[in-house]
Amino acid sequence: MGFFLSLLFGIVPMLFFAWFIYWLDRYEKEPLMLLGGVFTWGAVVAAGGAFLINSFLGLGVYFLTGSEAATEITTGSLIAPIVEETLKGIAILMVFLIFRHEFDSILDGIVYGAIVALGFAATENIHYIYSYGYLEQGYQGLLYMIFVRVILVGWQHPFYTAFTGIGLAIARLNSTLWKKICFPIAGWCVAIFTHAMHNTITTILNGFGGLALSTLLDWSGWLLLFIFILWVIFQEHQLLVIRLREEVISGSITPAQYHTACSAWLQSYARFSALLSGHYSATHRFYQLCGELAHKKEQLYRYGEEGNIQNGNTSIILNLQSNLTRLSPLAKA
Repeated sequence: MGFFLSLLFGIVPMLFFAWFIYWLDRYEKEPLMLLGGVFTWGAVVAAGGAFLINSFLGLGVYFLTGSEAATEITTGSLIAPIVEETLKGIAILMVFLIFRHEFDSILDGIVYGAIVALGFAATENIHYIYSYGYLEQGYQGLLYMIFVRVILVGWQHPFYTAFTGIGLAIARLNSTLWKKICFPIAGWCVAIFTHAMHNTITTILNGFGGLALSTLLDWSGWLLLFIFILWVIFQEHQLLVIRLREEVISGSITPAQYHTACSAWLQSYARFSALLSGHYSATHRFYQLCGELAHKKEQLYRYGEEGNIQNGNTSIILNLQSNLTRLSPLAKA
C-alpha cells in the first residue's frame, strides 16, 4: 500500500502540473504526442540515467575522499545538477533539432523544458516518498514527504529546466550565429546554477532552516518566472493581433473569428459552444492553425524562408491559409 500511494502521489500531481503548463500555452499549443514523449523521456531516460550516473560518480568521490560529507556535497551541488540538467536538456534539444517547426516561441521552450522536468520529478518523487518517507517513518513519513515533494518543491525541476528551453528558444528566434551558440549554453548553465544553489542550501543548512530558506528562494524564483511567462503570453497575443489582421482583409477568417483568435478566453468560449453544436473539432483546429499561421508569418518576416521553396515558410503559410479558408465556415466565433 505504501508503494502504491508513493506511485500515486509521485505521478498524479506532476501530471496535473503538466496539464497546467499545457493550459498556459494559450494560442498555439504543442502536440500532445510530443509532450507525452518528452514527459516519458524525463521519467524514464533522464531519471534512470541520472540515478545510475549520480550513483557511480558519487561512489567515485567517496573512494577518493573517504568522506560521506564530501560525497554528499559534491554529488548534490556539482554532479547531480550537471547530470540531471544535461539529460533533461537532451529531450528539449531533440525537439529543437528534429521538430523545429514546432519550436516557434520562447513559451514553447518553457513548455518543453517544464514537461520533461515534470516527468523527471514524477520518478524522483516516487523514490523520495517511498524510500525516505514510507520506509523510514511509515505513513507519517509518507505524508510529510508528499507535502515536501509536491507542495514545497513541486515546481523546482520545471523551474531549472525552463532556462534550457528559453536558451534554445532564443537561438531558434535569432539568425545570428553567436546567439544560436551562446544562448543555449547560457540557458543550460543557468539551469545548472539554480539547481546547484537549491541543492547546496538544503545540504549545508540541513533541517528546518535550510528547508525554509530554500523554499523561500524557490518560490520567489517561481513567481518571477510565472510573471515572465505571463509577459510572453501577452507578446504572443500581440503577435496574433498584428499578423492575423490581414487575414480578415483577404477573407481567410471573419472579423468575429479574428477577435476570437486574439483572445484566449474567447477561444475557450468558442470551443465550448462548438462542443454543444458538434463543431468542436473544426473550431479547435481552426484556432490552432491561426496561432501557427501568426508565428510562421512572423518567422517569414524576420528570417525569410528557413528552407527550400517546397517546405519553406511561404509554402507553409499558403497551406495554413488554405486550411483556414476551408475551416472558416465551420469554426465558431
